[in-house]
Amino acid sequence: MNVVDLLLKLLSYKSLTPDDAGSLKFIETYLDGFEATYVNKEGVKNLFLSKKFGEGDHLCFAGHVDVVPAGDNWDTNPFVPVIKEGKIYARGTQDMKSGVAAFVQTCKEVENFNGRLSILLTSDEEGDAKYGTVIMLEHLKEQRMLPDYCVVAEPTCETKFGDAIKIGRRGSTNGYLTIQGKQGHAAYPEKAINPVHQIAPILEKIAGINLDNGDDDFAPSQMVITDIRGGMEVTNVTPGSLKLMFNVRNSTKTTQEDIRLHIDKCFHDLDYSLELTQGSYPFVTTRDSKVVEKLTSSIYNVTGIKTKLSTAGGTSDARFMGAFGIDVVEFGVINDTIHAPNECTSIEEVEKLCDIFRNMVKHFN
Repeated sequence: MNVVDLLLKLLSYKSLTPDDAGSLKFIETYLDGFEATYVNKEGVKNLFLSKKFGEGDHLCFAGHVDVVPAGDNWDTNPFVPVIKEGKIYARGTQDMKSGVAAFVQTCKEVENFNGRLSILLTSDEEGDAKYGTVIMLEHLKEQRMLPDYCVVAEPTCETKFGDAIKIGRRGSTNGYLTIQGKQGHAAYPEKAINPVHQIAPILEKIAGINLDNGDDDFAPSQMVITDIRGGMEVTNVTPGSLKLMFNVRNSTKTTQEDIRLHIDKCFHDLDYSLELTQGSYPFVTTRDSKVVEKLTSSIYNVTGIKTKLSTAGGTSDARFMGAFGIDVVEFGVINDTIHAPNECTSIEEVEKLCDIFRNMVKHFN
């Protein structure tokens, strides 16, 4: 079985979050020389496959087998992969069974490695991720088996295969702000306290403003207003309160406390309450890390492209690796049809991705 055959097999599993649909057992059997450990909880399956070749570093490949629902407007059955004009169409081709196929096939073929090779797979990345990768990492920490380095094979390329890897991710902080006023009649505004009027001159101090200046790795942390609502949807009653929601994709230079202090500076004269929740925390792997250098070198060896080091985009399970002190990078196929109808990736990209992982493993130690 080659990497394309393997990908077609994985795509045939209807592994909607958190159901792996039997795909993890298949991968365990396929890598029969690797020791398998399952840590399952609340219907989520997590598989760790490991093989010690030598006394050197522990390199882990990680990813997820679960996919989002297919939705409508597909030209073909989303769980019966179809090859057309050099592309493979099915749910999960880009996100991220192409990456899983590439590193599973790489590990299948490895004969020599001065260290330990492993694979960490979950069936709950597209969901809440509460019982996914993080649960397995906690188990590995207890067993003193945490990897030194990790490659998460999420789709990272932007317009050309090989043009971008991710060396970190911004955090995500959600804000829920409530301003209390006093409801009244629109004809008698002097008898009411209108929170819409109160917030109007303050909006320019929060909407779209940067909370830091960014750095070589991160864009500035920007406050993005996502929702404002208040009132009764009538024209003659002023609202008694106003609710505002916002999100900050924060770098390592802005913390939750920084956000709270900025809000207080802007709203201290008003009757307000603020709730902040942290969806994920920011992390970054240094540019001189071994895993960054080896991956970028392998991309150049296979494609001739000098890849960009990025921290853009949303969250991924790499955030858990970073939280456990593991040097982690992300690299996979072009990201342009994930979660969309007719999701697809090219055969050429899948084969090159596997070539890059082979090259990386060969030259890692």
